[in-house]
Parts: sequence; C-alpha cells; structure tokens
Amino acid sequence: MFSSEFIASDTFQWFVLPALIFLARMSDVTLATLRNIFLSKSIKYIVPFLGFIEVLIWLLAISQIMKNLHNPVCFIAYATGYSMGIFFGIKIEERLALGLQVMRIITQKDADDLIKALVDHSFGITTIEGHGAKGPVKIILTVVKRKDIMTVRHLIEETHPTAFYSVEDIRTVSRGVFPQSGQSRLDHFKSVFPLGGGK
Repeated sequence: MFSSEFIASDTFQWFVLPALIFLARMSDVTLATLRNIFLSKSIKYIVPFLGFIEVLIWLLAISQIMKNLHNPVCFIAYATGYSMGIFFGIKIEERLALGLQVMRIITQKDADDLIKALVDHSFGITTIEGHGAKGPVKIILTVVKRKDIMTVRHLIEETHPTAFYSVEDIRTVSRGVFPQSGQSRLDHFKSVFPLGGGK
C-alpha cells in the first residue's frame, strides 16, 4: 500500500501513521460502545460479530503503537481516537433510537383528551387513579419505542402541557400495542422536535 521509502519518511511517521492509529482506535471504540449498548438492549445476535471486528481493529492499532513507542504523537492519536470513538458510538445509538421505554404521565386535570390522543395514535395505555400532594391525579402508563418518544411528548404538550412525566428504559416486553411503522412519525410532528432538543 505504501512504499518502504514513504513509510520511513518523517511525513508518514509523524502524520500519516498517527492519523491511521486515530481512525483505527476511533472505529474499534465506536464498535465497542455499540456492542455494549446492543447487549444492554438484548440485541444479542450482532454482538459477537461486532466484537470480532472490534478486536481485529484494536490489534492492528496496538501493534503499531508497540512498534512506535518512540513516537509521542501516536500515543496522542490513540487516546484521542478512544475519546472520539465513545462520542460517535453514543451519537450513532441515539440516531438508531433502539429499544423500548416506559412513560409515566401524571396529571391533575381530566386526562380524557390525552388518553384519546394516545389511543388514536395506536399507543397502548394503562390508566390508574391516584392521589398526589394536591389532590386526585390520573396516572397513565405507556410503553413506547424510543423513536416514538417525541410523538408522545408532542401529544402531552398539546393536551396537558403542565403534566409531569418520566421516561425509563426497559429491556423486554412480552406483548403490547404499538403504532405501525411510520404511523407515529407524522410530518407535522417534526416541527415539535426543538421542544425536546431534536438531534
């Protein structure tokens, strides 16, 4: 790939090699971050493949580090690649929006309009009568795909903007009611993304 003369040159040793080490380390840490996230989401079948590629890239990177212990730029490139790999792994996972989350919505007002809106958008719900510090409350539980969280938040903002809600990750569900693919991402909901810090 590279001539022996170019490999022996200062340009390769101080610029090209550190750049290659940076890219290799960033790639393998990105895969490692995704592997851990997939494992936590019970997406297990792709994990061994990611682990194989991750270790292969890591071996290539660390072998070059060991051959160039005299080059401090390689160490900096290795550490920087590690940091960027974590960053990109998290960003990729956020874009994929994998997994399921449970939303707990608590409102003091009559929640019939919010319940109707959720049902109209094919979200499965469970309602519980409760009592809060300021009187009776309605508790609405719904399990949604992560990609649909913004849709539910939009419905809350439209119907009960002062409602309290919390969101938690869950690993698995046995069965449930979910919108069909694409049904909950209506075009007019895209304008609401800034409310939740859209990416």
